[in-house]
Amino acid sequence: MKSHYRVVVVGGGVVGSSTLYHLAKMGWNDVVLLEKIEYTSGSTWHAAGLLPLFNMSYSVGKIHKYSVDLYQTLEAETGQHVSFHKTGNLRLARNQERMDEYKRYCGTASTIGVPFEMIGPAEIKKLWPFAKVDDLVGALYHPDDGHVAPVDVTMALLKGARANGAETYSEVEVTTMAQKPNDEWVVCTNKGDITCDVVVSCTGNYARETGRMVGLELPVVPVEHQFFVTGPIPELVEYNRSGNPEMAVLRESDASYYMRQEADGLILGPYEKGAPCWALDGVPEGFGQELLPPDLERLEPHIIAAGKRVPIFETAGIKDHINGPIPYTPDGNPMVGPAWGLRNFWLSEGHSFGITAAGGSGKHIAEWIIEGSPSIDMLGVDPRRFSAAQSTRDFIKAKNEECYEHVFVIHYDFEERPAARPAKTSPIYDRHKALNAAFGQRYGWERPNWFTQQGTAPFNEYSFHTRRTNWFETVGQEVKAVREKVGLLDLTPFTKHEISGPGAEDYLNKMIANRLPSKQGGTVLGHALTYSGGVESEFTITHDGDMFYAVSSGAAERHDHDVLLRTLPRDGTVTLKNTTLDHGTLVVCGPRSRDLLSKITDADLSNDGFPWLTSQRITVAGIPLLALRVNFVGELGWELHHPIDQQVQLFDAIVETGEAFGLKHFGMYAMESMRIEKSYRMWGTDLTREYSILEAGLSRFVRFKKDEFVGKDALVNQKDTGIPQEFVTLEIDVTDGDAMGSEPIFRKGTMIGRATSGCFGHSVGKSLALAYVQTGNGDIGTELEIEILGERRLAHVIPESPCDPENEKLRA
Repeated sequence: MKSHYRVVVVGGGVVGSSTLYHLAKMGWNDVVLLEKIEYTSGSTWHAAGLLPLFNMSYSVGKIHKYSVDLYQTLEAETGQHVSFHKTGNLRLARNQERMDEYKRYCGTASTIGVPFEMIGPAEIKKLWPFAKVDDLVGALYHPDDGHVAPVDVTMALLKGARANGAETYSEVEVTTMAQKPNDEWVVCTNKGDITCDVVVSCTGNYARETGRMVGLELPVVPVEHQFFVTGPIPELVEYNRSGNPEMAVLRESDASYYMRQEADGLILGPYEKGAPCWALDGVPEGFGQELLPPDLERLEPHIIAAGKRVPIFETAGIKDHINGPIPYTPDGNPMVGPAWGLRNFWLSEGHSFGITAAGGSGKHIAEWIIEGSPSIDMLGVDPRRFSAAQSTRDFIKAKNEECYEHVFVIHYDFEERPAARPAKTSPIYDRHKALNAAFGQRYGWERPNWFTQQGTAPFNEYSFHTRRTNWFETVGQEVKAVREKVGLLDLTPFTKHEISGPGAEDYLNKMIANRLPSKQGGTVLGHALTYSGGVESEFTITHDGDMFYAVSSGAAERHDHDVLLRTLPRDGTVTLKNTTLDHGTLVVCGPRSRDLLSKITDADLSNDGFPWLTSQRITVAGIPLLALRVNFVGELGWELHHPIDQQVQLFDAIVETGEAFGLKHFGMYAMESMRIEKSYRMWGTDLTREYSILEAGLSRFVRFKKDEFVGKDALVNQKDTGIPQEFVTLEIDVTDGDAMGSEPIFRKGTMIGRATSGCFGHSVGKSLALAYVQTGNGDIGTELEIEILGERRLAHVIPESPCDPENEKLRA
């Protein structure tokens, strides 16, 4: 073992091994992996080795697909057998709502190239002759799914990494890590110290301990997962002797278990209620390839359900019972990407489906480290998607156990899970509760999704047919009020930064593609890009006195703080201050917003006195604040950025004054409908690193005359060689379920794009979607098809901003 490497990968399970393999495969061979016990210790060695391609997330689905493809080639490349069994996978459905979930997923599967079939009971019986199918509606079948031997896959990855120059060492324990002033890391081990440029933490069950070595609180903790293996079953013995193929992996989602063949027996793996977190306060010393005490009683309902579905299972004897820890995060997706607040420290932790995700995670984190950006949108697994409030001991215990229990629930787009809430609230949370708000959660923040009628329980009703929900009509009323009178919205979760100092202007100019506002009170929309021209962050930037005030998505606080820190000069010429928790944001918007605010401020709110896309320091209801004449719904209105400790006073004054003007409270669902009516792109869904800002149709926010900004060279090249995708607004012929994002788009039977978001536009009375299509398919009037819940619906490309295309409302 040398004293200096370019990269140190900590952790020798399948995730760390894949990371090392891909770094070496991409040409970085001065890399080393350190494992404190033996390779595959922790969770890898006892995993069932399943490869589920099913995932509602576009980014996670891409990661899983790459893994499955990779594992089929590893043996030929390395000579190491991986025991890949391409059996296919069956997901059963007892009811139509479950089938709708599968149909919703199939849209995502189409966009990422995962083969699938929707089949009926007769086809299920052919694939699983021992299953009872009389009560089933159908199933989702993945022909490319299957299982591998986790230890063999890990050894193949390590062998491939070593063949490309990487080094691996077991029984080397990392004890501490510290960063030097020159950004190098010193990794201290029981076998000596290593200096390196980059550290990648892939420590599985030890993630919280590893994170604390460098000052991070990671919301990762293991949950106990049990499965057991039966002895030989006579019917299966005969089935195998007759030369029949191995049956597909069977998943009965409505009974929350998976089952697969294991030689002449079966494996049953339930996801039961009450499975506890393990090692919340630290993994016991020396724990590596041990198991936890079994708890068969907890599995009893699933054992009974499995016996009813597969009668030959009822009389089978148990040969092995495995209870092992599996790392989980609060949302069930892994944390793959840069650690917040640190330079050159990377995470690939919290892999609850580690075998399936390891290949793709390793590939894309290696791209990110070496090339500066992954080739796919990784926002769904970005470690910075969690806030500090989502990393406390109590939060992760409740949330991670809930996440385990919910593996097989129906996954709705609007699903709001109740555990560990509220975690973060604005000061007017109690006011919203009294107004009967139905809350949603994002980045830990509680935000009203919509407001129910008094006397009605405030809850979100779920359906893939959005117009059947209990909130659809009410959201329409909220939209109507904002478009015709005036509405009030709380956007306190907005991320807010102050950038000041003599070098601030030059620093920001090199970071964003747009120009900076030169005049006092000027406001612009600025995008920080990747080197390939993709959109990394979006900021509303205001010139406020001797500083710039940057506002961005509430879910992007850690992400955008990192983006701002990355190129921050170290000579003290720029000061960066995160003021997210210092200021609240209330949005007053609609045609009567000027009339309302004029009653509680002496400021001149006329067009001449306060033009669109400007800001001013004014006093409202006796409270000094920064008012920005911008909003995300396309109406006359102001964002009021105010001291957080005076929010209740400001809120009450607006509400009291607003009664005379028909003020209505509105939530995130109404905002979503109105912003899509304006074809406004949402960061994280419509704007991602996967599509360039030119593909997003936002060239008006790019100043090519600037000498320098990140991504400029790639954009210039794209202009010269051709922009591959174009952004369109679609009107869809549908009367029930609207598009919600990730639906495939077809022209004359060929898939030519994907929707990134969609919903019903209440004020225009149309079903709308925003989408990327291959260039040449975006002319106004072009007839396309979009697949919604398994049915192809007629869609037409329409002009941007179907509501108020000339922005007369904004400029009123």
